[in-house]
Amino acid sequence: MRTTPETVAELIARQWGDHRPGLRYESTVLTHHQSARATAARAALLVDLLPPGAEPHIGVLLDNTPEFPFWLGAAALAGAAVAGINPTRRGPELARDILHTECRILVTEPAHLPLLRGLDLPGVRILVTGSEEYAALLAPFATATPGEAVLGSGPGPGSRLLLYFTSGSTGAPKAAVCRQGRLAAAGASLARTFRVTPDDVHYICMPLFHGNAVIADWLPALAGGASVALRRRFSATAFLDDVRAHGATYFTYVGRAVQYLLATEPRPDDRDHTLRLGFGTEAGAVDAARFAERFGVRLVEGYGATEGGASVQRTPGTPAGALGRAAPGDDLAVIDPETGKECPPARLDGRGRLLNGEEAIGELVNRGRSLFEGYWRNPEAEAARTRDGWYWTGDLFFRDPEGFLYFAGRTDDRLRVDSENLAAAVIENILARWPEASAAAVYAVPDEVAGDQVMAALALRGGAAFDPRAFEAFLAAQPDLGTKMAPRYVRVLDALPVTATNKVHRVALRRAGFLVPEPVWWRPPGADGYRRLDEEGLRALLAAYETRGRRDLLDR
Repeated sequence: MRTTPETVAELIARQWGDHRPGLRYESTVLTHHQSARATAARAALLVDLLPPGAEPHIGVLLDNTPEFPFWLGAAALAGAAVAGINPTRRGPELARDILHTECRILVTEPAHLPLLRGLDLPGVRILVTGSEEYAALLAPFATATPGEAVLGSGPGPGSRLLLYFTSGSTGAPKAAVCRQGRLAAAGASLARTFRVTPDDVHYICMPLFHGNAVIADWLPALAGGASVALRRRFSATAFLDDVRAHGATYFTYVGRAVQYLLATEPRPDDRDHTLRLGFGTEAGAVDAARFAERFGVRLVEGYGATEGGASVQRTPGTPAGALGRAAPGDDLAVIDPETGKECPPARLDGRGRLLNGEEAIGELVNRGRSLFEGYWRNPEAEAARTRDGWYWTGDLFFRDPEGFLYFAGRTDDRLRVDSENLAAAVIENILARWPEASAAAVYAVPDEVAGDQVMAALALRGGAAFDPRAFEAFLAAQPDLGTKMAPRYVRVLDALPVTATNKVHRVALRRAGFLVPEPVWWRPPGADGYRRLDEEGLRALLAAYETRGRRDLLDR
């Protein structure tokens, strides 16, 4: 008899009758059974509202409130899929995400209704949580049970459950397909790896519209029988108070969140809590060590795309700065995308600095088994991702002689800012509207702590001068400029450098970064406007890179 659930629907159904605490939010505590009842009611409502013949897709535009996991579970029970809608998107781009994934139902909350004003969303029914209409719609299904309401033949391992957006070289975000079988297996694997038990409490403070929180936090809690504690939005100052209030033992993070936590004022009780582990990405060896020293919590770095195409596992003996080796079954290689050949091993000095980056850095490719399940309605992007029979991650890595893999950045057209994947082309299209600019190029420069920052090179029209206040006003007026898209750095040039084929020379721009003779304007963290990056500011900035062990990234 099979005992390991093959679907997320089975994990949800397993909560029925379990009266231990299962979901914590602010002062509310629900049992696993109460959560399963709320989930089953929404599954029945979903089946009732979805038009015949429509794709079984529901958009969820919510903060981390209980409604988000309820609807994730409802989709699993019904055999439907959730498209996580990113509230940092704006205007037509936000509408495009909803319509591209063919969501006929959009669940949101009053706080996000202003984002939807003026958007043309034909055929999309909007449900507003907390409203009287919403309560009335749910009321007839209050006694529903798991498995009572399903679409078609019901959920199976091959049923779509998540459509999670990820950006790439095509500009528009792609919706990665995640099916129930892979997600259930991923949750079970992490639960085993981190020895999750019903006594654990998983603190979910990363946004649930991202794979990080769902795949690495919510799912292993389901698989291990742990409870979850939700935070509407991440707060560094409230982090430890939440952990103590909920008795949290595990959390997921991105590098920026770790930076914010380390920036809080140290307190004598920083180690007075129940946390035992954090799992995430891009914290960096320096900040991970500082976090462990201050809070007594081990951070485990991982690498794995939402698409499931490749993953790296940390093993005993992994050097500082490395992410680990290829997961079992993966045949990972660092490939020069121009030649298709494997890059030579990295040469590192005694401090772990890369000495041969130009030849050692390439794109991480999985030449073996891939769990990639495709992109929704985007065959061109699928073909690009799986060309030559390999899975191309779009991420730059290098590999040391012992086979340990090190993350080295994003490919030219991608940036990762505060855990958000951004496409350079989208930002360039916005900057091209500025009347003073004759040309614009957008590219990533390493952040001094983790991930990337947006840098723009602008060529101005004849006779124009860069006016930082006018540029700020222009950015503020753009309805489709997401909250992570505004450039941190702006380099002003007479003309953009080009290659022999008259393409913008992005490699040269990225390598130079802000260490250039031309004027560079920047927005220091916490500042409300652009200012010249003068010698004093540059010295302080470079010192910040040195402190975090990331100074060498500026020289690659």
